[in-house]
Amino acid sequence: MKAIVVTDQAAGTAGMKLADRPEPQAAINDAIVEVHAAGFVNTELEWPSTWVDRRDRDRTPSIAGHELAGIVTALGYGTTGLSIGQRVFGLADWHRDGTLAEYVAMEARNLAPLPGDVDFTVGASLPISGLTAWQGLFQHGRLRAGQTVLAHGAAGAVGSMVTQLAREAGAYVIGTGRATDRQKALDFGANEFVDLGADRLEDAGGVDLVFDVIGGDIQKRSAALIRSGGTLVTVVGPTDVRPADGLTVDFVVEADRIQLGEIVQRVRDGRLRTNIGKVASLDDAIATFHSTERRTGKTVIRVRP
Repeated sequence: MKAIVVTDQAAGTAGMKLADRPEPQAAINDAIVEVHAAGFVNTELEWPSTWVDRRDRDRTPSIAGHELAGIVTALGYGTTGLSIGQRVFGLADWHRDGTLAEYVAMEARNLAPLPGDVDFTVGASLPISGLTAWQGLFQHGRLRAGQTVLAHGAAGAVGSMVTQLAREAGAYVIGTGRATDRQKALDFGANEFVDLGADRLEDAGGVDLVFDVIGGDIQKRSAALIRSGGTLVTVVGPTDVRPADGLTVDFVVEADRIQLGEIVQRVRDGRLRTNIGKVASLDDAIATFHSTERRTGKTVIRVRP
């Protein structure tokens, strides 16, 4: 099968190549999925799990990508909850070969049914962005109606999901980003927008929850805005930044079939819009990843036309 593999961490996306790899075999509780579309985030090239296994042993050449939508073609021993020929989408294990390939083997529990009226491209755009927003807001941030959320990167793949889910939950959302992101963030439902290049972040006032995808100085300044009992939720890694009278949670997104079902149902009934940026073929994927063009939406690779 064709797959995009990585072998050199220092080379970044320039070190990717399209190669022939053996088709995967299904282990116990696995499903083999014929991949129709896959999502990719460049930061995965910085994750240790891309390069080493759980015992810290080199696992290159490894196949990149962790989001997918496709069709189940085989089931491993003991696999339940799915059937051959079923449309699915989901989030593959960080330490296993990924989804930028014609086929992938992954634990069946990490897959959810993809309704027939949801395109594979849309399905592949949802797992990381949707689950990150859902888990950050509701599991870790314990968001409640009437609260105020500061959503950094509100025009991005994750930030636009945060904005929409928070608004649906009854929150007031202040989005942030560059000046060029303003209208897109407002279109996704932000009540107001802070241009981090021109506006004073502190003028946003007090908030109950900060959803941080930036880190650094912005994270520190944001923490100072959090009201008593509020939460700083961050996905950029461990931090010693703490609100004066609140909680900091840094987390790594996890696959969850039930949450995926909630997310895709919202897409179906129009409550949630996915934020897709560039769509490319598998043959053009590496050039797309290596491009210096700024994109605020999810990059999706159509593995099959």
